[in-house]
Amino acid sequence: MKKTLLATAIVSAIAALGATSSVQAATVYDQDGTKLDVYGRIAMGIRGGGPEFSGTQEIDNGAEFVDVYSRLGLRMSHAISSDLTAFGRVEWRFDGDERTGPSGNGNTGFKEVRQSYIGLQSDQFGTFQAGNFDAFYNQFVSLPFDVYIDRGFEFAGHPTQSRGDSIGYYTPDLSGFTVFLQGKHYSSRGEFEPNDGSEVAAQGGVRYAQGPVTVGLGFIDDIEEGNGNDEVRYGLIGSYDFTDQFSARLGYETRDDNDVLGGGFDTAGLGGTFTTGPWAFAVDYYNIDRDNNDDSNAWAAGSYYKVSSNFDVFLELADGDAPTVNRDTTLGDLTDEVYWLTGARYHF
Repeated sequence: MKKTLLATAIVSAIAALGATSSVQAATVYDQDGTKLDVYGRIAMGIRGGGPEFSGTQEIDNGAEFVDVYSRLGLRMSHAISSDLTAFGRVEWRFDGDERTGPSGNGNTGFKEVRQSYIGLQSDQFGTFQAGNFDAFYNQFVSLPFDVYIDRGFEFAGHPTQSRGDSIGYYTPDLSGFTVFLQGKHYSSRGEFEPNDGSEVAAQGGVRYAQGPVTVGLGFIDDIEEGNGNDEVRYGLIGSYDFTDQFSARLGYETRDDNDVLGGGFDTAGLGGTFTTGPWAFAVDYYNIDRDNNDDSNAWAAGSYYKVSSNFDVFLELADGDAPTVNRDTTLGDLTDEVYWLTGARYHF
């Protein structure tokens, strides 16, 4: 009987997603300790600008209508005991800006399984999970800077040595401290010419969050299989809430150079977010000092307006290689390659 009710609830919820008025998630089943939430967003916008050249080749950086990371997800949980809960999550990305399928542009609609994992959570012993999920380093260290919908975030993000074949554990809150550890497995099983056979990229660290202060210290073994350079990346990133409306953030990330693979850098970031009523504004600046390549200044800014609890509009600007300002710098130099994105999102 439970399975029949649950299946009916899923079908009904997916058929009526556009009609739900719940914020961020709609609970479609909640009985005897088992719960299922459906959530997602449809987001569309217009983007333009950015670099005019890729190497020496000129590229078109004109405006275009785009999907802005629309998604659909399911969150599941079951209370095994008063302290132990089993959970699962699956989330897909889809194109929200154009027709898809065989009679459309050839796409299949859902284009990516963004997250899919299961786990056990205990208030006393912590949380263990396995599958395809955001990097714990991003969740516990670099998250204060991860405020932009699209571009402008220069520290290690959610896919870094994560997203698939991963297991992780983090402790419960220990007087403000949370310790985390994660490993992603790379395997050459089944390949005709295996490389190293099997390798695990580890990441871990500790976050302190108490009152207005949040500070995260962590590392990532940035192995080559995950687009790293076989060196360890370290980060120390934090934020401070000066008031309920204004939060500032400061961060530093470093990775050694590799004689063969290169890729060493030191990145320092400074930024803040200000909110007032339905408005939110964010601005960030980074200085990126590369060991064997050109250094760069990067900045990003965004403004967001919440029309309702389910609907918001936004404008974001970013320049990943901004010119150094001096007496010879012109307004054209500062705006020449600025990337911009504006649009709207409906959350359910």
